[in-house]
Amino acid sequence: MNSPPLLDRITQVRAFNRLYTGLIGVLEEGLVGSDYSLGEARVLYELAQEGVTEVAELRRRLDLDPGYASRLLGRLESRGLLVRERHETDGRRQLVRLTEAGRAEQQVLEDRTIEQIGKLLSRLTDDDQHRLVTSMRTIRHLVGEREPAPALVLRPPRPGDFGWVVQRNGAVYAQEYGWDATYEALVARIIADYVEHYDPAREAGWIAELGGERVGSVFCVRGSDDKTAKLRLLLVEPHARGRGVGKRLVDECLAFARAHGYTAMELWTNSVLAAARHIYRRAGFELVDSQPHHSFGHDLVGETWRREL
Repeated sequence: MNSPPLLDRITQVRAFNRLYTGLIGVLEEGLVGSDYSLGEARVLYELAQEGVTEVAELRRRLDLDPGYASRLLGRLESRGLLVRERHETDGRRQLVRLTEAGRAEQQVLEDRTIEQIGKLLSRLTDDDQHRLVTSMRTIRHLVGEREPAPALVLRPPRPGDFGWVVQRNGAVYAQEYGWDATYEALVARIIADYVEHYDPAREAGWIAELGGERVGSVFCVRGSDDKTAKLRLLLVEPHARGRGVGKRLVDECLAFARAHGYTAMELWTNSVLAAARHIYRRAGFELVDSQPHHSFGHDLVGETWRREL
């Protein structure tokens, strides 16, 4: 028997399904105002946009049983949109290709689909568009076919990124360690000081992205003297851990410090942050001091780590 929490989640998934099928018009007789069903439109798309040429591959991609696939292809073939033929050297393999009329019809469907989705997105702000696309990417990752790992990109912070760093630090540390809002206030002060007194010759920050989604950050700032840099606010989103994001951010920070005349780097962290401490140790940092303190609603042990460059 399904538990109450699972039943509630099932209800939420079904509600989302009803909403989304209504938004894209799946239940209408023709997709995006055309004469084609969703299945027919997907066949045309796979043949035109994805370069599929074999019926077996088409069936695999669309998860179609042989009978239904044959009927779909038959309807489209009867309308002069595609042709089926046997492979020249292997009669067991059936090939399929679009005719010129089929390519023209698929392009009309493509244009109408882009217009429909564009109208949907235009109702949202840029931030809400980003939230929507990120959520859809998460759904695809969790329940869809696994895609190749997206490339990790590091870039300088842009307007809007600084607020994201504050918000995500506050949210992640509250969720994982129960830290209160005073930690978010500390991060906000660090960020405000960085932005107001930014010196590009001695300081830098990086935002890590995976597939266009922000997943991490770090900053290199002046330390206690002109020869010591300070690493601050290393953050990696929970779902992006294990992909080398933290290591890459720390390595970038170290490389910047070396290139800009620093001879050492320090950082301050807390003993409970095991994953971050592991990254620092592997990057060559050594623990040089530790002090108990009460901050962010908890009794903690603050640690200073250092390495020569």
